[in-house]
Amino acid sequence: MADTPNTFDTIVLGGGPGGYVAAIRAAQLGMKTAVIEREHLGGICLNWGCIPTKALLRTSEVLHLMQNAAAFGLSAKEISFDAKKVVERSRKVAKQLSDGVGFLMRKHKITVIDGQGAITGPRKLGVTKNGKAVGEYQAKNVILATGARARSLPGLEPDGKLVWTYKEAMVPDAIPKSLLVIGSGAIGIEFASFYRDMGAAVTVVEVLDRILPIEDDEVSAFAQKQFEKQGMTIHVGTNVKALKKGKDNVTATLEKGGKSSEITVDRVILAVGIVGNVENIGLEKTKAKVERTHVVVDEWLQTGEPGLYAIGDLVGSPWLAHKAMHEGVICVEHIAGLNTAHPLEPKNVPGCTYCRPQVASIGLTEKAAKTAGHEVKVGRFPFIGNGKAIALGEPEGFVKTVFDAKTGELLGAHMIGAEVTELIQGFAIAKTLETTEQELMRTVFPHPTLSEMMHESVLAAYTGALHI
Repeated sequence: MADTPNTFDTIVLGGGPGGYVAAIRAAQLGMKTAVIEREHLGGICLNWGCIPTKALLRTSEVLHLMQNAAAFGLSAKEISFDAKKVVERSRKVAKQLSDGVGFLMRKHKITVIDGQGAITGPRKLGVTKNGKAVGEYQAKNVILATGARARSLPGLEPDGKLVWTYKEAMVPDAIPKSLLVIGSGAIGIEFASFYRDMGAAVTVVEVLDRILPIEDDEVSAFAQKQFEKQGMTIHVGTNVKALKKGKDNVTATLEKGGKSSEITVDRVILAVGIVGNVENIGLEKTKAKVERTHVVVDEWLQTGEPGLYAIGDLVGSPWLAHKAMHEGVICVEHIAGLNTAHPLEPKNVPGCTYCRPQVASIGLTEKAAKTAGHEVKVGRFPFIGNGKAIALGEPEGFVKTVFDAKTGELLGAHMIGAEVTELIQGFAIAKTLETTEQELMRTVFPHPTLSEMMHESVLAAYTGALHI
C-alpha cells in the first residue's frame, strides 16, 4: 500500500476509551495511525458517561457529608446548592479530559479525522461531515470502536424532556422533586443515588428479582436495604407497562404478579441496557457478523473480515471503559505480532458502581461458582469491624471472597461500602497472578486502612478472621 496522506497502517473508527487507547498503542509501536471521530474525543465515557457522572456523584457525596456534619463535630448551616453550577462543574471536568485526549493524539502524531466514518471496501473507509464528503482513506488494519447507545423499549421511548436517557439526566436544569428510574444496573443505580442525595424522591423499578442483578446475591440484598434506608422506593420483579406524559410530569403504570399500580413523577430515567452502534458503518460490505447488535470477534478481536477488528462496547459485555481500553491494547499488540499479546479473561475484569455505598466485584459470585461445579470456601468481613471505616464514619458494608476449596484459587471477590471501587484492584491483581489463599494470607496489609478487610475476608474463609 503506497504511503500517501490518506493511507495508514491502522485506522480506528471511534475515539472513545477503547479507540483512542488503541490508537496510542499503535503509534507507540511505530504504526502510522488515524482516528475517525464524529463528535468528541473520549467518546461517551469521557463526555457523557464515566467521568461526568463521577463528578456529579462527588457533588452529591459532599452534600451528604455537609448535611451530616454534626456527626463529625462540625456545624454547617443553610446548606444549599445551585443545580446549574453542579452541572457546569461536571461538564468542565469532562471537557478537561476530552481536551487531554486531543493532546495525546498530537503528542503521538496521530491523525484525527473529524466526521462520520464507514467502510467502503476492503481496508477502505469513507468519511463524511454534515452530508459532505471529507475523504477516502485506506489502512492495512481497521479497528472498529464505535461503542454503544442507550437501549429504548417500545412505549417507553425517551423524549429528552420528561423521559430521559443518561445524557439528559446529566444536565438537568433543576433537580426534579420526584424521579422514576427504570432499570437497576450500574447506570440506573448511580443516577438513583445521585438524585436521592440531591433531595429527589426516587423510585427504582427492576424487572428481575433483585437490584444490581449481576452482583452477588448478598451484595444486592445489602444494597437494597441501604437504599431503602436512605429513602428510595424499590420495586423488583416489576414491569413498567406504560408511561403517560402530562404537561410537566409522567404517570407510570407498574405491573407485578398480575397486579397493576400507578406512580406519578416529575421525570423518568430509562436505564435498561445498551445496544451496539453497528448501523451505518458499512458492515454489510464485509464478512463481519453481527449478533444481537454486537460484532462477533475472536479472542484477538478479529472479525470475519481480513484486516478488520472490533473492540469495546461494540463487541459486547462487560460494557466497561477499562475493558475496552484493554481490548484496544490486545488488538494492536496482536496486529504488531508481539509475543506479549494476550487474550482478555473476562473473569479478571473488575466492575464498579459508584453509588452510595459503592459496589465493586470481580470474578464469580458464590452462586455462579457453585453452579460451575466448584466446592467453595467463602469469607466475609464487615466494615463495622474495621478501624478506618469507623473513623471515616462509614461503618456500613462488607467484603466477601469466594475460593475453590480444593485448589485455593480466588474465584471471586464482592464488596460494598466506602471506596471499594478503589480496593477491588487488589483482588484484580491477585486473580491476574493466579494467587491462592496462602499468598493472600501471607500478604501484609497496612494499618489502619480499609484494605485490611480484604485480608480479613480471606482469613475468614480459612483460619478465621482476627477482628470480628
